[in-house]
Amino acid sequence: MDFLPNELSHVLAALHRFEITPWKLVGFTGTLLFTSRWFVQLYYTRKLGRVVMPLAFWWLSVFGSALLLAYFIVGKNDSVGILSNFFPVFVSVYNLIVHLRHRKREEGVV
Repeated sequence: MDFLPNELSHVLAALHRFEITPWKLVGFTGTLLFTSRWFVQLYYTRKLGRVVMPLAFWWLSVFGSALLLAYFIVGKNDSVGILSNFFPVFVSVYNLIVHLRHRKREEGVV
């Protein structure tokens, strides 16, 4: 029965020591951008009644991944974070380029 109060005291102690640094702000901003892309995708999917990946999704992916990569390379020097964000940056940039090319082709046809 002492487990919960003991764990709660550890959590409260960790929150008490919590410190915001400039690099943590970079990391939090990257996380916010990268996560918000799913809300954008959900909004457009519900609005159009079909699954879509709007342009904003790819921009949020690129900037979110880039900020997280910067955080993990410079701010944290964490190999797990670097590896988990290295590939998504390139996939997001590639998909953004394909999306923009497709849109440009469609506008040229009209």
